[in-house]
Amino acid sequence: MNDASRFRDAGEDKRTAHEVPDTPQTRAPAYTLAFADEDFLCRDELRPVRLQLELLKPELLMEEHGIRSTVVLFGGARIPEPAKKDTARTQTLADLSAFYDEARSFARLMTERSLASGGTEDVIVTGGGPGVMEAGNRGAADAGGHSIGLNIVLPHEQAPNEYVTPDLCFNFHYFAIRKMHFLMRARAIAVFPGGFGTLDELFESLTLIQTGRMQKVPFLLFGKAFWEKIINWDALKDAGTISPEDIELFKFVDSAEEAIAAIDSWEGAGEKRGAIPGR
Repeated sequence: MNDASRFRDAGEDKRTAHEVPDTPQTRAPAYTLAFADEDFLCRDELRPVRLQLELLKPELLMEEHGIRSTVVLFGGARIPEPAKKDTARTQTLADLSAFYDEARSFARLMTERSLASGGTEDVIVTGGGPGVMEAGNRGAADAGGHSIGLNIVLPHEQAPNEYVTPDLCFNFHYFAIRKMHFLMRARAIAVFPGGFGTLDELFESLTLIQTGRMQKVPFLLFGKAFWEKIINWDALKDAGTISPEDIELFKFVDSAEEAIAAIDSWEGAGEKRGAIPGR
Protein backbone atom coordinates (compact mmCIF):
# COMPACT_ATOMS: atom_id res chain seq x y z
CA MET A 1 0.00 0.00 0.00
CA ASN A 2 1.42 3.41 -0.91
CA ASP A 3 0.99 6.68 0.93
CA ALA A 4 -1.58 7.90 -1.59
CA SER A 5 -3.99 5.14 -0.57
CA ARG A 6 -3.35 5.47 3.17
CA PHE A 7 -4.33 9.09 3.50
CA ARG A 8 -7.43 11.01 2.63
CA ASP A 9 -7.39 12.46 -0.89
CA ALA A 10 -6.63 16.20 -1.07
CA GLY A 11 -9.20 16.71 -3.81
CA GLU A 12 -11.87 15.12 -1.65
CA ASP A 13 -11.01 17.44 1.21
CA LYS A 14 -11.23 20.41 -1.14
CA ARG A 15 -14.70 19.35 -2.27
CA THR A 16 -15.99 18.76 1.25
CA ALA A 17 -14.29 21.71 2.99
CA HIS A 18 -17.39 23.86 2.45
CA GLU A 19 -19.76 21.33 4.03
CA VAL A 20 -19.54 23.06 7.38
CA PRO A 21 -21.76 25.57 9.17
CA ASP A 22 -21.64 29.06 7.66
CA THR A 23 -19.98 31.12 10.37
CA PRO A 24 -17.60 34.08 10.49
CA GLN A 25 -14.82 31.59 11.14
CA THR A 26 -15.52 29.40 8.11
CA ARG A 27 -15.96 32.45 5.87
CA ALA A 28 -12.60 33.92 6.87
CA PRO A 29 -9.76 33.60 4.28
CA ALA A 30 -7.56 32.04 6.95
CA TYR A 31 -9.87 29.00 7.04
CA THR A 32 -9.48 28.20 3.33
CA LEU A 33 -7.25 25.23 2.60
CA ALA A 34 -3.83 26.60 1.65
CA PHE A 35 -3.64 24.77 -1.69
CA ALA A 36 -7.16 25.95 -2.61
CA ASP A 37 -6.56 29.59 -1.65
CA GLU A 38 -5.81 31.50 -4.87
CA ASP A 39 -5.09 34.76 -3.08
CA PHE A 40 -2.60 33.03 -0.83
CA LEU A 41 -0.88 31.26 -3.75
CA CYS A 42 -0.46 34.62 -5.52
CA ARG A 43 1.45 36.24 -2.66
CA ASP A 44 5.02 37.30 -3.40
CA GLU A 45 6.31 34.90 -0.77
CA LEU A 46 4.81 31.96 -2.69
CA ARG A 47 6.81 32.62 -5.88
CA PRO A 48 9.03 29.54 -5.31
CA VAL A 49 5.90 27.38 -5.08
CA ARG A 50 4.43 28.88 -8.26
CA LEU A 51 7.70 28.28 -10.11
CA GLN A 52 7.65 24.66 -9.03
CA LEU A 53 4.01 24.24 -10.06
CA GLU A 54 4.69 25.65 -13.53
CA LEU A 55 7.57 23.23 -13.92
CA LEU A 56 5.61 20.23 -12.65
CA LYS A 57 2.22 20.58 -14.33
CA PRO A 58 3.36 20.42 -17.99
CA GLU A 59 6.05 17.88 -17.08
CA LEU A 60 3.57 15.47 -15.52
CA LEU A 61 0.95 15.88 -18.24
CA MET A 62 3.46 15.40 -21.06
CA GLU A 63 4.74 12.27 -19.33
CA GLU A 64 1.18 10.99 -19.04
CA HIS A 65 0.73 11.56 -22.78
CA GLY A 66 3.97 9.70 -23.50
CA ILE A 67 5.82 12.65 -25.04
CA ARG A 68 9.45 11.57 -25.20
CA SER A 69 11.06 14.15 -27.47
CA THR A 70 10.06 17.27 -29.38
CA VAL A 71 10.89 19.39 -32.40
CA VAL A 72 10.76 23.06 -31.43
CA LEU A 73 9.43 25.80 -33.71
CA PHE A 74 10.22 29.40 -32.79
CA GLY A 75 9.01 32.30 -34.93
CA GLY A 76 7.12 35.54 -35.20
CA ALA A 77 3.51 35.95 -34.10
CA ARG A 78 2.95 38.67 -36.71
CA ILE A 79 3.80 36.64 -39.81
CA PRO A 80 0.48 35.96 -41.59
CA GLU A 81 -0.48 33.00 -43.72
CA PRO A 82 -0.13 33.88 -47.43
CA ALA A 83 -3.91 34.08 -47.93
CA LYS A 84 -4.00 36.91 -45.38
CA LYS A 85 -0.76 38.70 -46.26
CA ASP A 86 -2.73 41.79 -47.35
CA THR A 87 -3.44 42.38 -43.66
CA ALA A 88 0.28 42.55 -42.79
CA ARG A 89 1.39 45.86 -41.30
CA THR A 90 4.51 46.05 -43.51
CA GLN A 91 5.52 44.79 -46.93
CA THR A 92 8.33 42.82 -45.32
CA LEU A 93 5.85 40.90 -43.17
CA ALA A 94 3.78 40.21 -46.25
CA ASP A 95 6.86 38.86 -48.02
CA LEU A 96 7.75 36.73 -44.98
CA SER A 97 4.33 35.06 -45.16
CA ALA A 98 5.95 32.42 -47.34
CA PHE A 99 7.56 31.08 -44.16
CA TYR A 100 4.11 30.38 -42.71
CA ASP A 101 3.72 27.73 -45.39
CA GLU A 102 7.26 26.44 -44.85
CA ALA A 103 6.65 26.11 -41.10
CA ARG A 104 3.37 24.31 -41.79
CA SER A 105 5.03 21.94 -44.27
CA PHE A 106 7.99 21.28 -41.98
CA ALA A 107 5.69 20.46 -39.05
CA ARG A 108 3.57 18.19 -41.23
CA LEU A 109 6.58 16.26 -42.51
CA MET A 110 8.08 15.87 -39.04
CA THR A 111 4.74 14.76 -37.61
CA GLU A 112 4.27 12.16 -40.35
CA ARG A 113 7.64 10.75 -39.36
CA SER A 114 6.69 10.85 -35.70
CA LEU A 115 3.43 9.00 -36.29
CA ALA A 116 5.24 6.32 -38.29
CA SER A 117 7.25 5.48 -35.16
CA GLY A 118 4.42 5.71 -32.63
CA GLY A 119 3.83 9.44 -32.27
CA THR A 120 5.74 9.94 -29.02
CA GLU A 121 9.08 11.10 -30.49
CA ASP A 122 9.76 14.41 -32.24
CA VAL A 123 6.39 15.94 -31.38
CA ILE A 124 5.98 19.51 -32.62
CA VAL A 125 6.02 22.18 -29.90
CA THR A 126 5.40 25.89 -30.46
CA GLY A 127 4.60 28.93 -28.39
CA GLY A 128 0.95 28.17 -29.06
CA GLY A 129 0.05 31.58 -30.50
CA PRO A 130 -0.54 33.01 -33.97
CA GLY A 131 1.79 33.41 -36.95
CA VAL A 132 4.59 30.87 -37.28
CA MET A 133 3.40 29.19 -34.10
CA GLU A 134 -0.03 28.59 -35.59
CA ALA A 135 1.58 27.26 -38.75
CA GLY A 136 3.55 24.70 -36.75
CA ASN A 137 0.56 23.37 -34.85
CA ARG A 138 -1.50 23.46 -38.04
CA GLY A 139 1.04 21.36 -39.90
CA ALA A 140 0.95 18.73 -37.16
CA ALA A 141 -2.84 18.69 -37.39
CA ASP A 142 -2.62 18.33 -41.19
CA ALA A 143 -0.70 15.09 -40.61
CA GLY A 144 -3.28 13.85 -38.11
CA GLY A 145 -0.93 14.13 -35.16
CA HIS A 146 -0.90 15.98 -31.88
CA SER A 147 1.23 18.99 -31.00
CA ILE A 148 2.12 21.06 -27.97
CA GLY A 149 1.48 24.75 -27.32
CA LEU A 150 3.35 26.62 -24.59
CA ASN A 151 1.37 29.83 -24.23
CA ILE A 152 2.20 32.69 -21.91
CA VAL A 153 0.03 35.43 -20.44
CA LEU A 154 0.75 38.66 -22.33
CA PRO A 155 -1.18 41.92 -22.71
CA HIS A 156 -1.46 41.33 -26.48
CA GLU A 157 -0.84 38.88 -29.32
CA GLN A 158 -0.96 35.69 -27.28
CA ALA A 159 -3.90 33.31 -27.13
CA PRO A 160 -3.95 29.61 -28.04
CA ASN A 161 -4.36 28.95 -31.73
CA GLU A 162 -7.06 26.46 -32.73
CA TYR A 163 -4.61 23.80 -33.92
CA VAL A 164 -2.90 23.03 -30.60
CA THR A 165 -3.94 19.68 -29.13
CA PRO A 166 -6.23 20.78 -26.27
CA ASP A 167 -4.78 18.35 -23.73
CA LEU A 168 -1.29 19.64 -24.57
CA CYS A 169 -2.12 23.35 -24.49
CA PHE A 170 -0.34 24.93 -21.52
CA ASN A 171 -0.26 28.46 -20.12
CA PHE A 172 2.61 30.10 -18.24
CA HIS A 173 3.28 33.10 -16.07
CA TYR A 174 7.07 32.67 -15.95
CA PHE A 175 9.08 33.00 -19.16
CA ALA A 176 11.98 31.09 -17.61
CA ILE A 177 9.95 27.96 -16.89
CA ARG A 178 8.32 28.12 -20.32
CA LYS A 179 11.77 28.20 -21.92
CA MET A 180 12.82 25.15 -19.92
CA HIS A 181 9.87 23.20 -21.28
CA PHE A 182 10.73 24.25 -24.83
CA LEU A 183 14.20 22.73 -24.55
CA MET A 184 13.98 19.88 -22.04
CA ARG A 185 12.88 17.38 -24.68
CA ALA A 186 14.15 19.12 -27.82
CA ARG A 187 15.54 16.81 -30.51
CA ALA A 188 15.77 19.68 -33.05
CA ILE A 189 15.18 23.44 -33.08
CA ALA A 190 13.81 25.40 -36.04
CA VAL A 191 13.82 29.20 -35.85
CA PHE A 192 11.77 31.25 -38.31
CA PRO A 193 11.85 35.03 -38.81
CA GLY A 194 10.51 36.94 -35.84
CA GLY A 195 10.99 39.79 -33.40
CA PHE A 196 12.33 40.29 -29.89
CA GLY A 197 10.74 37.10 -28.53
CA THR A 198 12.15 34.97 -31.33
CA LEU A 199 15.59 36.55 -30.96
CA ASP A 200 15.49 35.90 -27.22
CA GLU A 201 14.64 32.23 -27.79
CA LEU A 202 17.26 31.93 -30.54
CA PHE A 203 20.15 33.32 -28.52
CA GLU A 204 19.27 31.64 -25.25
CA SER A 205 19.08 28.26 -26.99
CA LEU A 206 22.38 28.84 -28.80
CA THR A 207 24.01 29.97 -25.56
CA LEU A 208 22.94 26.79 -23.77
CA ILE A 209 24.46 24.68 -26.55
CA GLN A 210 27.58 26.85 -26.88
CA THR A 211 28.30 26.58 -23.15
CA GLY A 212 27.63 22.86 -22.94
CA ARG A 213 24.55 23.29 -20.77
CA MET A 214 22.50 21.51 -23.42
CA GLN A 215 23.37 18.77 -25.87
CA LYS A 216 23.94 19.74 -29.48
CA VAL A 217 20.86 19.24 -31.64
CA PRO A 218 20.06 20.17 -35.25
CA PHE A 219 19.59 23.95 -35.12
CA LEU A 220 17.99 25.44 -38.23
CA LEU A 221 17.48 29.10 -39.13
CA PHE A 222 14.78 29.42 -41.79
CA GLY A 223 15.36 32.34 -44.14
CA LYS A 224 19.06 32.92 -44.75
CA ALA A 225 18.51 36.36 -46.27
CA PHE A 226 16.48 37.52 -43.26
CA TRP A 227 18.95 36.29 -40.64
CA GLU A 228 22.04 37.57 -42.43
CA LYS A 229 20.42 40.99 -42.81
CA ILE A 230 19.46 41.47 -39.17
CA ILE A 231 22.46 39.77 -37.52
CA ASN A 232 26.07 40.24 -38.60
CA TRP A 233 27.33 36.82 -37.62
CA ASP A 234 30.73 37.33 -39.21
CA ALA A 235 31.24 40.55 -37.25
CA LEU A 236 30.73 38.62 -34.01
CA LYS A 237 33.27 36.03 -35.13
CA ASP A 238 35.78 38.61 -36.39
CA ALA A 239 35.50 40.56 -33.15
CA GLY A 240 36.32 37.42 -31.21
CA THR A 241 33.18 37.68 -29.10
CA ILE A 242 32.25 34.23 -30.38
CA SER A 243 34.56 31.47 -31.61
CA PRO A 244 34.74 30.53 -35.30
CA GLU A 245 33.27 27.10 -34.49
CA ASP A 246 30.22 28.73 -32.89
CA ILE A 247 29.01 29.63 -36.39
CA GLU A 248 28.79 25.90 -37.04
CA LEU A 249 26.22 25.37 -34.28
CA PHE A 250 23.43 26.27 -36.71
CA LYS A 251 22.59 26.04 -40.41
CA PHE A 252 20.55 28.25 -42.71
CA VAL A 253 17.70 26.66 -44.64
CA ASP A 254 14.97 28.12 -46.82
CA SER A 255 12.49 25.28 -47.21
CA ALA A 256 10.93 22.42 -45.26
CA GLU A 257 12.63 19.87 -47.50
CA GLU A 258 16.02 21.49 -46.99
CA ALA A 259 15.43 21.44 -43.24
CA ILE A 260 14.59 17.73 -43.24
CA ALA A 261 17.73 16.98 -45.23
CA ALA A 262 19.81 19.03 -42.77
CA ILE A 263 18.38 17.15 -39.81
CA ASP A 264 19.07 13.78 -41.44
CA SER A 265 22.66 14.71 -42.25
CA TRP A 266 23.42 16.40 -38.92
CA GLU A 267 26.29 14.86 -37.00
CA GLY A 268 24.74 12.52 -34.44
CA ALA A 269 21.28 12.68 -36.07
CA GLY A 270 18.90 10.11 -34.66
CA GLU A 271 20.93 9.42 -31.53
CA LYS A 272 18.92 8.92 -28.37
CA ARG A 273 19.45 11.51 -25.68
CA GLY A 274 21.12 10.11 -22.62
CA ALA A 275 19.71 12.79 -20.35
CA ILE A 276 17.20 15.58 -20.47
CA PRO A 277 18.72 19.01 -19.63
CA GLY A 278 17.44 20.53 -16.42
CA ARG A 279 16.55 17.24 -14.74
